[in-house]
Amino acid sequence: MNRLLRHKTFALGAGLLLLITLMAVLAPWLAPHDPYAQDLANRSLPPFWNAERGGWLHPLGTDPLGRDYLSRLMYGARISLLIGASVALISGLIGTTLGLLAGYFGGKMDLAVTFLVTTRLAMPVILVALATVAMIGGSLWVVIVVLGLLKWDRFAVVMRSATQQVRSLDYVAAAQSAGASTSRILLGEVLPNVVPQLIVVATLEAASAILLEAALSFLGLGVQPPLPSWGLMISEAKAYMFFSFWLIAIPGTALALLILAINLAGDGLHDLLSPQGRA
Repeated sequence: MNRLLRHKTFALGAGLLLLITLMAVLAPWLAPHDPYAQDLANRSLPPFWNAERGGWLHPLGTDPLGRDYLSRLMYGARISLLIGASVALISGLIGTTLGLLAGYFGGKMDLAVTFLVTTRLAMPVILVALATVAMIGGSLWVVIVVLGLLKWDRFAVVMRSATQQVRSLDYVAAAQSAGASTSRILLGEVLPNVVPQLIVVATLEAASAILLEAALSFLGLGVQPPLPSWGLMISEAKAYMFFSFWLIAIPGTALALLILAINLAGDGLHDLLSPQGRA
């Protein structure tokens, strides 16, 4: 714990990520208004710092439909965190499994996984996601499943390389000599020692998934209205960017801070969990 607190990069990223997570979890109690309630009499109100029309009834103003922007921002954090965590989990399970098998067994298994990775890399993620979501229909869970099935390649490549380095070490040979089963060696000896690399890839993929969801929602093929996705909020505000710039600036800033927090926390954890960091 002392090393965690002394690591400035991790402390900054984890602190910011914790604040955003708490905001998302406590949104039903912290949000001043219903994020879906429309009030056309108070639409397009500016934030509180606007002396003429702004006020503390709607601290961050309202959107063109009169919905409270602070409330939608808080509930939007839930969607972004859910997508990032779910996509990282789905893609991590697929990629880590393939990478461990390819790195440990080698031979035909390695060739098969390498072929799958090469095939996946030949397909641009954003184009495949756009085409798939356009055919199936955009929704929160469709976006999660599609991105989860498209983002596993980095897990597979990193886990394959890390497993190839670990499988030749003494403790793996000792486990093999003691008669440990293959699953016991993979899950008990190899996997725990490649966790630092796995954490870094998971944070990168979670941040990438959040950005991809925002891009899909911006194009109208991701999370559908009236859900308060940050990407959808930016998309809905693009027609007003020259008149009410805060409608884009507020969710855009929140999105940038979340991505920054995830990347800083991941880099800090990698430094702390690696053998050099433990030393």
